[in-house]
Amino acid sequence: MVESIEYDLIICGSGLAGLRAAISAAQKNSKIKIAVVSKVQVMRSHSVSAEGGTAAVIAQDEGDSIESHIYDTVKGSDFLADQDVAERLCNEMPKQIYQLDRWGMPWSRRKDGRIDQRAFGGYSYPRATYASDKVGFYEMQTLYDTCQRYENIEYFNEWFATSIIHDGQRFLGITAIELSSGTFYTIKAKALIIATGGAGRLYSFSTYAYSSTPDGLDMAYRAGIALKDMEFVQFHPTGIMPSGILITEGARGEGGHLLNNKGERFMKKYAASKMELAPRDIVSRSIITEINEGRGFKHETGVDCMKLDLRHVGDEIIKEKLGGIREISIKFSGIDPADELLDIRPVCHYMMGGIHSDIDGATELQGVWAAGEAACNSTHGSNRLGANSTSECIVWGKITGEKAVDYIEKGTPDTPFPHHMVAAEEKRIYDGIFRGNGSVNPYEVRQELTDTMNEKSYVYRNETDLVEGLKKLRQLREQTWKHVDDKAKEYNTNFCNVMELDSMFRTAEIVLVGAINRKESRGAHARTDYPKRDDANFLHHTLAYYDPKEPIMKTHPVTITRYQPVERKY
Repeated sequence: MVESIEYDLIICGSGLAGLRAAISAAQKNSKIKIAVVSKVQVMRSHSVSAEGGTAAVIAQDEGDSIESHIYDTVKGSDFLADQDVAERLCNEMPKQIYQLDRWGMPWSRRKDGRIDQRAFGGYSYPRATYASDKVGFYEMQTLYDTCQRYENIEYFNEWFATSIIHDGQRFLGITAIELSSGTFYTIKAKALIIATGGAGRLYSFSTYAYSSTPDGLDMAYRAGIALKDMEFVQFHPTGIMPSGILITEGARGEGGHLLNNKGERFMKKYAASKMELAPRDIVSRSIITEINEGRGFKHETGVDCMKLDLRHVGDEIIKEKLGGIREISIKFSGIDPADELLDIRPVCHYMMGGIHSDIDGATELQGVWAAGEAACNSTHGSNRLGANSTSECIVWGKITGEKAVDYIEKGTPDTPFPHHMVAAEEKRIYDGIFRGNGSVNPYEVRQELTDTMNEKSYVYRNETDLVEGLKKLRQLREQTWKHVDDKAKEYNTNFCNVMELDSMFRTAEIVLVGAINRKESRGAHARTDYPKRDDANFLHHTLAYYDPKEPIMKTHPVTITRYQPVERKY
């Protein structure tokens, strides 16, 4: 007998988008029961790792404008952003900065007491609102504290959601495992918000927490919802060697320089007007080009890298504004950035793609919304500007929380609950994985999968590598890795890891198939065999629908309101 509990609204994920959605829903209706279901403890959500800032226009008296933020976002996206969505982000964000301030967010301030902002890549003005270099941690703390005011928010920490239950048209609940007991549950509900974050652990060199696997994306995909634009993976220019931990763009915003082995600030060749503060896709490509042309450095691990120079920024500013970066550098590389150069290399940092959703975050399944990095409402198109991600989480957390409550308040018809779907899911994960047989080590398979993504689908891509990567991925999937050696019920991380790997295979396949099909270079998707952007054939979004054999690929139009695509120069 499967245990069953009931709520009005389920929010999967407890990062910035999930917590903002919970507050928004609780404020709108204090009577509805809200369940925040998360694979980790709330303050372990990967949002705490955001470092550099949250983008918003709050200095209009100094020449900045909402219009400029919208255009920077659209241009940064290489004209693949849905422009109505970008407009909504930029219009909504200033209010959210002040809302967070009123809730107790400790923004860094100028001498006159006003909230400070720093320069970030691709922007015409400094508009990354920051809190030293720990913006995500402080935002999470602020939202979590605010959540405590609402008695109708309940937390299910360390619960692994495995599937969406629906009747073909409408959402009816989820299945989940309570990790502390190993008990399999059905959680019935009227509405769902998926805010499970990105899928960056598809790559082994990655800034993401180890928990950032595509379980939430895969859950939506298997329920018949499309994943959109998954070929667009952001590689942040400055992952510290050898761990890949993020060195914030704020380090360059505070004046850091990128140097090649000739001691040159090489960005003047690639983006003379923006230098180190060009958009991330451009800086990452420039670093790899320099390395490919022999102007890189060899890290002691044998991997090619570049240098980030912060020495001239000065000890005082580093301690005040980049204290976390200094700590990371000393702890993980044994280097104090005030005295020595840092070894860096482009690192997997963000997924522009995600669950196909509209301007309100609504998905193709009635009663399901998506918010934050798990969603793809096409705010960022083919390349996200730094500091727009935490903004997106906060804006669409608020919007989806409100929309879900509106939907619940309208009332939903009584439909027979599809118990057969719960039984099928129980069979899939327990018979298919937990009690599966196999001789192949799933951890070795996972390592091979993530290494393959690193090697075949990195900053520069080509047909040969992508096809080889897809072939390798499918060969790995055929091996006998679907088994769990640890048979314990309580806290079975072995079981979790193999379930994560199961979702990683399906999601990685979509990334590769989408990248093979997109025969152009646009934003973060750079093909050496198709080096030009091709608006005539590829100015569209990619949709992937689930099929047991291989993903069914479709296209979806881009919403263009005011800005016609032009060549992107900086």
